[in-house]
Amino acid sequence: MPDDEGFTQFVLESYATLLRRAFLLVGDHGRAEDLVQTSLISVYPRWRRVNDPAAYLRTVMVRTAITWRSRRWSGETPTDPLPETTERPDGADEIALADAVRRALMELPPEQRAVVVLRYFEDCSEAETASALGCSVGTVKSRGSRALASLRASGLLAEEGVR
Repeated sequence: MPDDEGFTQFVLESYATLLRRAFLLVGDHGRAEDLVQTSLISVYPRWRRVNDPAAYLRTVMVRTAITWRSRRWSGETPTDPLPETTERPDGADEIALADAVRRALMELPPEQRAVVVLRYFEDCSEAETASALGCSVGTVKSRGSRALASLRASGLLAEEGVR
Protein backbone atom coordinates (compact mmCIF):
# COMPACT_ATOMS: atom_id res chain seq x y z
CA MET A 1 0.00 0.00 0.00
CA PRO A 2 1.51 3.36 -1.03
CA ASP A 3 2.22 6.09 1.51
CA ASP A 4 -0.91 8.17 0.90
CA GLU A 5 0.09 11.01 3.18
CA GLY A 6 3.57 11.40 1.70
CA PHE A 7 2.22 11.20 -1.85
CA THR A 8 -0.48 13.76 -1.11
CA GLN A 9 2.03 16.13 0.49
CA PHE A 10 4.38 15.80 -2.49
CA VAL A 11 1.57 16.56 -4.96
CA LEU A 12 0.36 19.56 -2.96
CA GLU A 13 3.87 21.02 -2.75
CA SER A 14 4.91 20.40 -6.35
CA TYR A 15 1.71 20.60 -8.42
CA ALA A 16 2.43 24.09 -9.82
CA THR A 17 5.92 23.01 -10.93
CA LEU A 18 4.57 19.80 -12.44
CA LEU A 19 1.88 21.70 -14.34
CA ARG A 20 4.43 24.22 -15.67
CA ARG A 21 6.71 21.43 -16.85
CA ALA A 22 3.79 19.62 -18.47
CA PHE A 23 2.65 22.79 -20.26
CA LEU A 24 6.11 23.32 -21.68
CA LEU A 25 6.17 19.73 -22.89
CA VAL A 26 2.74 19.64 -24.54
CA GLY A 27 1.87 23.31 -25.18
CA ASP A 28 -1.74 23.20 -24.03
CA HIS A 29 -3.21 23.74 -20.56
CA GLY A 30 -5.79 20.96 -20.83
CA ARG A 31 -3.27 18.43 -22.13
CA ALA A 32 -0.79 19.58 -19.47
CA GLU A 33 -3.31 18.80 -16.73
CA ASP A 34 -3.94 15.40 -18.35
CA LEU A 35 -0.20 14.72 -18.49
CA VAL A 36 0.25 15.55 -14.80
CA GLN A 37 -2.71 13.37 -13.81
CA THR A 38 -1.61 10.46 -16.00
CA SER A 39 1.92 10.65 -14.64
CA LEU A 40 0.77 10.82 -11.02
CA ILE A 41 -1.52 7.82 -11.56
CA SER A 42 1.40 5.92 -13.02
CA VAL A 43 3.75 6.79 -10.15
CA TYR A 44 1.33 6.24 -7.26
CA PRO A 45 1.53 2.41 -7.07
CA ARG A 46 5.35 2.56 -6.94
CA TRP A 47 5.52 5.50 -4.54
CA ARG A 48 7.12 3.63 -1.60
CA ARG A 49 9.93 2.24 -3.76
CA VAL A 50 10.87 5.58 -5.34
CA ASN A 51 14.04 7.11 -3.88
CA ASP A 52 13.86 10.49 -5.63
CA PRO A 53 10.18 11.26 -6.38
CA ALA A 54 10.85 14.51 -8.26
CA ALA A 55 13.35 12.90 -10.65
CA TYR A 56 11.22 9.79 -11.13
CA LEU A 57 8.09 11.81 -11.88
CA ARG A 58 10.05 14.05 -14.26
CA THR A 59 11.14 10.94 -16.18
CA VAL A 60 7.60 9.57 -16.30
CA MET A 61 6.21 12.91 -17.49
CA VAL A 62 8.79 13.36 -20.24
CA ARG A 63 8.43 9.81 -21.56
CA THR A 64 4.63 10.01 -21.44
CA ALA A 65 4.63 13.35 -23.29
CA ILE A 66 6.86 11.90 -26.00
CA THR A 67 4.58 8.88 -26.47
CA TRP A 68 1.58 11.20 -26.79
CA ARG A 69 2.99 12.41 -30.11
CA SER A 70 0.52 10.27 -32.03
CA ARG A 71 -2.37 11.60 -29.91
CA ARG A 72 -1.61 15.19 -30.79
CA TRP A 73 -4.78 16.87 -31.99
CA SER A 74 -4.28 19.80 -34.28
CA GLY A 75 -7.81 20.58 -35.40
CA GLU A 76 -7.48 24.26 -34.52
CA THR A 77 -4.46 26.27 -35.45
CA PRO A 78 -4.46 30.06 -35.47
CA THR A 79 -3.73 31.37 -38.94
CA ASP A 80 -4.11 35.12 -38.61
CA PRO A 81 -2.89 37.38 -35.83
CA LEU A 82 -5.53 38.95 -33.65
CA PRO A 83 -6.48 42.50 -34.62
CA GLU A 84 -4.67 45.22 -32.71
CA THR A 85 -6.59 46.99 -29.99
CA THR A 86 -6.20 50.66 -29.29
CA GLU A 87 -4.66 50.03 -25.90
CA ARG A 88 -2.41 47.17 -24.84
CA PRO A 89 -2.92 45.81 -21.33
CA ASP A 90 0.02 45.66 -18.95
CA GLY A 91 2.24 42.65 -19.55
CA ALA A 92 1.34 42.27 -23.21
CA ASP A 93 4.98 42.03 -24.23
CA GLU A 94 5.62 39.25 -21.72
CA ILE A 95 2.53 37.37 -22.88
CA ALA A 96 3.58 37.73 -26.52
CA LEU A 97 7.06 36.43 -25.70
CA ALA A 98 5.64 33.49 -23.74
CA ASP A 99 3.36 32.67 -26.66
CA ALA A 100 6.26 32.88 -29.11
CA VAL A 101 8.30 30.52 -26.91
CA ARG A 102 5.38 28.09 -26.65
CA ARG A 103 4.83 28.12 -30.42
CA ALA A 104 8.53 27.62 -31.12
CA LEU A 105 8.67 24.72 -28.65
CA MET A 106 5.66 23.09 -30.30
CA GLU A 107 7.49 23.18 -33.65
CA LEU A 108 10.29 21.02 -32.24
CA PRO A 109 10.06 17.22 -32.32
CA PRO A 110 8.99 15.84 -28.90
CA GLU A 111 12.45 14.50 -28.05
CA GLN A 112 14.15 17.84 -28.79
CA ARG A 113 11.40 19.71 -26.93
CA ALA A 114 11.95 17.48 -23.89
CA VAL A 115 15.69 18.24 -23.94
CA VAL A 116 15.07 22.00 -24.13
CA VAL A 117 12.48 21.90 -21.32
CA LEU A 118 14.66 19.79 -19.03
CA ARG A 119 17.98 21.55 -19.74
CA TYR A 120 16.91 25.20 -19.99
CA PHE A 121 13.60 25.50 -18.14
CA GLU A 122 14.13 22.85 -15.44
CA ASP A 123 17.91 23.46 -15.23
CA CYS A 124 18.74 19.73 -15.26
CA SER A 125 22.24 18.55 -16.00
CA GLU A 126 23.01 16.62 -19.18
CA ALA A 127 23.24 13.42 -17.10
CA GLU A 128 19.85 14.04 -15.42
CA THR A 129 18.29 14.80 -18.79
CA ALA A 130 19.78 11.64 -20.31
CA SER A 131 18.46 9.61 -17.40
CA ALA A 132 14.96 11.09 -17.74
CA LEU A 133 14.90 10.41 -21.48
CA GLY A 134 16.55 7.00 -21.27
CA CYS A 135 19.34 7.93 -23.67
CA SER A 136 23.04 8.79 -23.62
CA VAL A 137 24.53 12.16 -22.73
CA GLY A 138 25.76 12.43 -26.33
CA THR A 139 22.18 12.05 -27.57
CA VAL A 140 21.09 14.82 -25.20
CA LYS A 141 23.85 17.07 -26.57
CA SER A 142 22.98 16.42 -30.20
CA ARG A 143 19.22 16.84 -29.65
CA GLY A 144 19.88 20.04 -27.72
CA SER A 145 22.14 21.37 -30.44
CA ARG A 146 19.56 20.64 -33.14
CA ALA A 147 16.78 22.17 -31.04
CA LEU A 148 18.74 25.38 -30.44
CA ALA A 149 19.59 25.59 -34.14
CA SER A 150 15.87 25.29 -34.97
CA LEU A 151 14.98 27.94 -32.40
CA ARG A 152 17.65 30.26 -33.83
CA ALA A 153 16.31 29.67 -37.35
CA SER A 154 12.81 30.58 -36.14
CA GLY A 155 14.20 33.91 -34.91
CA LEU A 156 13.39 33.23 -31.27
CA LEU A 157 17.06 33.04 -30.23
CA ALA A 158 19.86 35.34 -31.24
CA GLU A 159 22.86 33.77 -32.97
CA GLU A 160 25.05 34.55 -29.96
CA GLY A 161 24.34 34.14 -26.28
CA VAL A 162 22.48 30.85 -26.01
CA ARG A 163 24.56 27.72 -26.33
